[in-house]
Amino acid sequence: MAKIVECVPNFSEGRDKDKIERIISVLKNNKQIKLINYEADADYNRTVVTLIGEPEPMIDAIIELTEVCLKEIDLNKHSGEHARMGAIDVIPFIPIHDVKMSECVSYAEKTGQLISEKFNIPCFLYAEAARHEDRVSLPNIRKGEFEGMEEKIKDPHWKPDFGPAKRHPSFGSIGIGARDFLIAYNIDIDTRDEKKTNNFAKAIRNSSGGFSYVQAGPVYLENRGHTQVTMNILNYKKNPIYRVFETVKMEAKRYHYNVPSAEIVGLIPKDAIMRSLKYYYAVNDIEFNEDMSFDDIVRDAANYLQLRDFHKSKIIDYFL
Repeated sequence: MAKIVECVPNFSEGRDKDKIERIISVLKNNKQIKLINYEADADYNRTVVTLIGEPEPMIDAIIELTEVCLKEIDLNKHSGEHARMGAIDVIPFIPIHDVKMSECVSYAEKTGQLISEKFNIPCFLYAEAARHEDRVSLPNIRKGEFEGMEEKIKDPHWKPDFGPAKRHPSFGSIGIGARDFLIAYNIDIDTRDEKKTNNFAKAIRNSSGGFSYVQAGPVYLENRGHTQVTMNILNYKKNPIYRVFETVKMEAKRYHYNVPSAEIVGLIPKDAIMRSLKYYYAVNDIEFNEDMSFDDIVRDAANYLQLRDFHKSKIIDYFL
């Protein structure tokens, strides 16, 4: 098998279906990479795209995606629940097969250089590709969002790694990085009270004394009529999904709030699901089968982890 990377660009449009399809068409028509899925969220006003393929065709595809987003998205007219600083907000490269992290760093660097040269868009390197300690964390770079970046980027400390020290007037700027597999995970809370939901986020996020490798916050989803604890799990081996899920359920219980469901945004490694299912099998004194089928994994993930809209095409190993 050739070198394979995953790339998960997030672009800032989740409501206009026609616009989303025009943007995605450049990826659907690309025969050199595989478009695994794309998930649009109207409340976040954001679409998460999952791609796998060889590195060079992937970089070419990202350049095409940037060009169409530049034409289609004006952040001066954009609002949503998710923080954003660019029409394409983030482009992470993730090693999947026969690829070292250092190689993903070089792919991120090449992509940033090409985007800045071709479109005059400022690009910041983050995570493993970061050249400055305070740029390892994407939220540090994104702080202030599109609106605040107009002044922030003028500070020599926040000079972009590629491109002009000037916010693109309609596109904004991009975070481009290299990282290990990150799980974008949201837990639904049956309340509209975002302040209460923030208490649950505080209980699990690293920055407020919760779990290491967890970034979390509250969000209200107007279309669904309830809040979520929205999070990134940066290392599922150190802090598995079940531990985070059960902690949020425990915290919600004191306020008599129901936790009806949860969701995975993008893809997830089979191993991440299996580690959590193993816990629930042990709790229920059921013999665990390491060789269970994808259909069985999906069934039990819905049962024990209450994952909604979950199917085997959300598991990256299904495609490999």
